[in-house]
Amino acid sequence: MRPRQWTKNIFLLAAIVFDRQLTNMDALLRTIIGIVIFSLLSSSIYLINDIADIEADRNHPDKRKRPIANGIVPVKTAVITAILLIIITLVLAFFLSTGFGWICVLYFAINMAYSKWLKHVPIIDVMVLASGYVLRVAAGVSLIVVERFSPWLYVVTTLFALLVGFGKRRTELNILQEEAHNHRRVLDGYTIPFLDQLITIVSSTIIVAYSLYTFSAPNLPANHSMMLTIPFVMYGIFRYLYLIQVKELGGAPEELALTDRPLQATFLLWGFLILLIFYLT
Repeated sequence: MRPRQWTKNIFLLAAIVFDRQLTNMDALLRTIIGIVIFSLLSSSIYLINDIADIEADRNHPDKRKRPIANGIVPVKTAVITAILLIIITLVLAFFLSTGFGWICVLYFAINMAYSKWLKHVPIIDVMVLASGYVLRVAAGVSLIVVERFSPWLYVVTTLFALLVGFGKRRTELNILQEEAHNHRRVLDGYTIPFLDQLITIVSSTIIVAYSLYTFSAPNLPANHSMMLTIPFVMYGIFRYLYLIQVKELGGAPEELALTDRPLQATFLLWGFLILLIFYLT
């Protein structure tokens, strides 16, 4: 079920934080419940993917350790668990909010299409993965009554997700090398120089888009204090590029987020400054 990847669902908090409703207990409770539902729905998709990719995972240096691939968890058990999770989470999602329910259905459908077809199409595969982050933000928006949430945040989220996706593909290509096509067919459509160009374009655009957000979004403090957060975003991107291009890490972005101290410190300082600007000024 990959609980470490549940960290991605922190994006559901974007709406309540950037709409300055973090002190609204009803909105906060609905968002937390939404994160739990989305996490379990994501786990059902991970189970289905691991069942479908069982043979390829057994040939991967790291993924062969996954419980389904190495036989610790029987396929039948994984199938039953996935079905139960899908039914329970979708029912709860619609009970919580109709809009949230339909976003969960769309997220599930896109991931099924990705597992079956889209993961084999270069560039499209990463764009589909990026859509998952955007849908998480949209899911958070659907759970509360939004008053000041800026569309710029959808742009920044999309670009960030593309950066992570291309970084992951680069690491896979670097680790697997000649065996890359045997594990993931789409890697035949990539080269490291090509991915480095895409990463450069996306990372540069993130800085520009986020900077534009900090002084052009209508819901921000009039003194433009939000611009103080730009250096943290820049360092976070530079640190990520260092990890994937110099240290050759990044195959599992959630692992970097949970293990790299400079990235963690940057995120915490950025988050603290956001809260200070939004709620104490």
